[in-house]
Amino acid sequence: MIEILFFILFIAVFGKILGFILSATWGLFKILLYIVLLPAILLLLVFGGFLYIALPILIVIGVLSLIESV
Repeated sequence: MIEILFFILFIAVFGKILGFILSATWGLFKILLYIVLLPAILLLLVFGGFLYIALPILIVIGVLSLIESV
């Protein structure tokens, strides 16, 4: 009986820790994406001659960031 209670509590604690880990990882991934990867991709597109692709992406991201900040 104690083993079943221990198992249920163990799963509950492990589930909360797993949820926290996934939340923290998602937050770090978003920071990495917005600060490092997105500008690098846009710069590579511009230097590669794909300005007609990079400019609309930059405009959409700019408008979305203005809307989100208000």
